[in-house]
Amino acid sequence: MFKAEADASRPAMITAALSGVVADRRHCPAIPYTPEEYAAEARRAWEAGAAAVHVHARSPDGTPSFEAEDYRAIRDAIVAECPVIVNFSTGAVGVSVEKRLAYLEAVPPAVAALNMGTMNYAKYNEAKRQFVFDFVFANPIAEIRALLDGMNRLGIRPECECFDLGHVGTLAPLLDMGALAAPFQVSLILGVTGGLPGTVPNLVHAVGQLPPGADWEVIALSSDQWRLLAAGAALGGNVRVGLEDNFYVEPGRMARSNGDLVEKIARMLRDIGRPIATVEQCRARLGTVHR
Repeated sequence: MFKAEADASRPAMITAALSGVVADRRHCPAIPYTPEEYAAEARRAWEAGAAAVHVHARSPDGTPSFEAEDYRAIRDAIVAECPVIVNFSTGAVGVSVEKRLAYLEAVPPAVAALNMGTMNYAKYNEAKRQFVFDFVFANPIAEIRALLDGMNRLGIRPECECFDLGHVGTLAPLLDMGALAAPFQVSLILGVTGGLPGTVPNLVHAVGQLPPGADWEVIALSSDQWRLLAAGAALGGNVRVGLEDNFYVEPGRMARSNGDLVEKIARMLRDIGRPIATVEQCRARLGTVHR
């Protein structure tokens, strides 16, 4: 099994998650809606040091979209603006696997997210002592296999998103049967209620369970983000920031763009002696085919 090691010589890949599906401009004015806005945000992130952008598509009015034409318009606008690696989400509630495969087939990205297990997914408000929302995020193994088989057929590199240790455990049988092969990404996601709580000991333990060949990154939510990204960077991991995960550069100061968040994590990496990976280095590490 992989053992966590601090490796200050390994260039860190920065990904910017430009826009999620839950929040909108009522929550943060910088969230992009149109293809042109996605492209501008991608460029700001790239100029600040990001090698990749993670995309949940929206229609131009801001409505979350799973339509191929919206993914195509956003992808085309981004690649015309800057050379970043494009990563499409495949996470969804109530959207069929066939629908998600349809936009991957129509507009193959370099990388696509692959959620690695079913879980309760919730947000809890401690001040009000109530859940803001809660639902079952269903990702049965049959659907994981179908999406992964599609990615393999289309030459898309998977980014295996693990919200809990059981999700990390699902990597081993996929590797054993040859459905998953290096190089591949693993994202360790901490801080979602229903998943792995956002603590440094939990992160260290999760990293210790990773299989060989995983090019791993840390994703953390809200106020826990910067502390957990710092810990992941010290362990030799990659990092993700962006308006999907956290709106604030620091308490009370909302980011004006994804670029603000990338600037902060890039500075943190430099401060601990981690070089920042270029787009070209990341493409070579992941073996990407598409933009």
